[in-house]
Amino acid sequence: MVYQWYPGHMTKTVRQIEEQIRLIDLVIEIVDARIPMASRNPDLDHLSKGRERMILFGKTDLAEEKASEEWMNCYRDMGLHPYACDLRKNSAIKRIMPLIREVCSAKIERDRRKGILNRPIRAMVAGIPNVGKSTFINSFSGSSSLKTGNRPGVTKGRQWIRISKEVELLDTPGLLWPKFEDQSVGLKIALIGSMPDDVVNTEELSLDLIRVVRDRYPSFLEGRYGCGESGPAEEVLLRIAAARGCLKKGGEADTLKASKLLLDDFRSGRIGRMTLELPGEAAF
Repeated sequence: MVYQWYPGHMTKTVRQIEEQIRLIDLVIEIVDARIPMASRNPDLDHLSKGRERMILFGKTDLAEEKASEEWMNCYRDMGLHPYACDLRKNSAIKRIMPLIREVCSAKIERDRRKGILNRPIRAMVAGIPNVGKSTFINSFSGSSSLKTGNRPGVTKGRQWIRISKEVELLDTPGLLWPKFEDQSVGLKIALIGSMPDDVVNTEELSLDLIRVVRDRYPSFLEGRYGCGESGPAEEVLLRIAAARGCLKKGGEADTLKASKLLLDDFRSGRIGRMTLELPGEAAF
């Protein structure tokens, strides 16, 4: 199956970023901690050229803690100022303001030398759909002024949010890129729900998930469903359907219902905390 999704509004978003980037001091990119490389939009590198960069790991409670530490070290070596936290927790969010000051210290010092004392840091919040941008902004600003959801495409347009006299944030819609050269990237993005489920084949996606989980986390499926993991993925899905009572009239397995259940269990972390890629496996 080919995983690809690039609706027309994303082209518009790229143009808007190109127009607004001259106003921006800092780009804060949100990534999903389960796929810290695949969830990074490579187009942001050239769109953000010349601006300071921060990488915030969202959904850390769903990823392996040790793997997140490895990715943090990797991005730190790349000069991208990473920070992993639960974007919903105020205690973690409070540490971000000092990090912003640190990352933008050169800009703050330039303004001071020019006698500019009250110009806020302007930061753009960017990332692919459904990684937690609006959740971060709502937590950081202490409000619920932005729409949030567990489906891609909720944020439709640009929004400026004044956090304090020190920081203003520009929220941007979730942005993918026109073509995934590596289909494993498209698969990972589909698995975490950054593409609408109605543009992918849910059953094929669930079969790919079974193969990924079985390869990286042997025993997780057995631990969750008690169904055994050997054999073709199609057989495993049938056993999951039976174990969870996903049956049609007459006792036939309802593989679509089982597929949706499996994907939901993965996305919510009920199968277990997983990281689907490690620094040594990814090509930079």
